[in-house]
Amino acid sequence: MAKKLIVPVIIFLTIIFIDQGLKLWVKTHMIEGQEIQLIGDRAKLHFVENPGMAFSIELPGKFGKILLSVFRLFAIGFLVYTLLDFIKKDKPKGLIYCGAGILAGAFGNLIDSAFYGLIFTDSYYRIAELFPQKGYAGFLEGYVVDMLWFPILRGTFPLWFPLWANEPFEFFRPVFNIADSAITVSVFIIIIFQQRFFPATDEIIATASEKPQELKSDTQ
Repeated sequence: MAKKLIVPVIIFLTIIFIDQGLKLWVKTHMIEGQEIQLIGDRAKLHFVENPGMAFSIELPGKFGKILLSVFRLFAIGFLVYTLLDFIKKDKPKGLIYCGAGILAGAFGNLIDSAFYGLIFTDSYYRIAELFPQKGYAGFLEGYVVDMLWFPILRGTFPLWFPLWANEPFEFFRPVFNIADSAITVSVFIIIIFQQRFFPATDEIIATASEKPQELKSDTQ
C-alpha cells in the first residue's frame, strides 16, 4: 500500500507546490486587476481574487462564503476516501493519478479560502502585505487567487447568430489558476479514458443488454 502511494503523493505535492508558489508570487508582487503579458495579447497573468466557485459564482453573504469552504472540506474528505479506495482495489494507475490531480486542485483552492484572509492584507490599489497584524478576512473566508488568462480569440457574433447577435465574444474568457487546471485536465482525462478506467461498468451494460435476448430464446 505504501509503495502505491508514492506516485500519487508526488503528483499531489507537485501540483500544490506549483499552485501555491504562483499564487504567493502574484499576491506579493501584483495589485488586483494588474496584468502581465506572457505571449503578446493571447496569454497573460491577470490578477483577480475569486470570492466564490468557478467562473466567480458566489454564494451571498458571509455565511455563504463559510458554507462554500465547509463544502470544500467535505469534498476533499470524500476525495481522499475515494482515492485510497481506488488504490486498495488496484484500480488503473491513470485513474489514481487523475484522482490525485483532482484532490490537489481542490486542496490548493481550499488553502486560499482557509488561510489567505488571515496571512494577507487585501490587494486593492496596493500590493498585499504578508503576515500583517490583521488580515483581510477570517478563517475560511479568504478569496481564491486566480491569474491565468488566455483570451486567444476575440470577435463579434454575426447578425444572424441567435441571442447574441452583434455582441462581442472572447475565447477563453475565464481567469483561473493551476489548481483549477489540475481539476479540469484530470476530469477530461477520466472522461476520455472512462472505458479503460471503468471496465466493469462496460461489462455490466453488456450483460444487461444480453439478458433480454436470453429470456427471448428461453421462451422459444
